[in-house]
Amino acid sequence: MAFADVPRLQASLTITSPNLTNDSLSLTSTTQFKKAGTSVALDQTSGVGRKTTTATSQYTLFDGADYSANKAHKVYIRNASLVDTEYVTIEVNSEGLGRLYAGDFMLMPWGATADTNDIKVTPSVSSSLTIEYAIFSEA
Repeated sequence: MAFADVPRLQASLTITSPNLTNDSLSLTSTTQFKKAGTSVALDQTSGVGRKTTTATSQYTLFDGADYSANKAHKVYIRNASLVDTEYVTIEVNSEGLGRLYAGDFMLMPWGATADTNDIKVTPSVSSSLTIEYAIFSEA
């Protein structure tokens, strides 16, 4: 395989503020998603999905049993709501990670394990709320 044919999966994050501190703030970080313990890029994805909820019931977004343990998995979740007070609570392995308010997103590594490490979300409202999500992983 020629170098140009090698898949690359890259994420960048930029945080800026003209007035958060006494000086302007500008942080940028970029990383390539790689398979566990290698320099080979991740090559699997669920694709970007969207789920619109109409209840405040908790549900499983990613089931740990569906992914290989001890592999590299990166999870993206975004609350696509436009209403400032609407949020989704994120939980992994029964531990609360926090809330994603309207427009908030998260990107995190995930160690999938069968039946004990699911990623669950709970919407704050029973009206229509859309969650966008994707997983980047290795087989």
